[in-house]
Amino acid sequence: MAAYSSAQQEALKEFKQDIGHLNALSNSSRQKLIMILGAADNHVGVSVNDLADAIGLSQPATSHHLKHLKDIGMVGSRREGNMVYYYLTLNDTIARLERLTNALKRQIAQV
Repeated sequence: MAAYSSAQQEALKEFKQDIGHLNALSNSSRQKLIMILGAADNHVGVSVNDLADAIGLSQPATSHHLKHLKDIGMVGSRREGNMVYYYLTLNDTIARLERLTNALKRQIAQV
């Protein structure tokens, strides 16, 4: 097999850098959480219990998915008393996916 072109190397580099985000987006429960949070007011956020009810998972399972999304920067949270409210923070994710998409377009253009 021939060596990778510079465009292919760039695309592979983007895949490697974005694997956490791609993995997060591959899970249907996390996809549902992103869609619900995307429809919510970011200034208010949505509680774990409301999110759990909306996607039909237990509170611990929902918290697990939210932690995964928060760890990679797709979701933020704020505490109000003993309640935690979650909101989307997708700017970095969108930028990452745009870089990956552009790298793939450049690679395809060379074919």
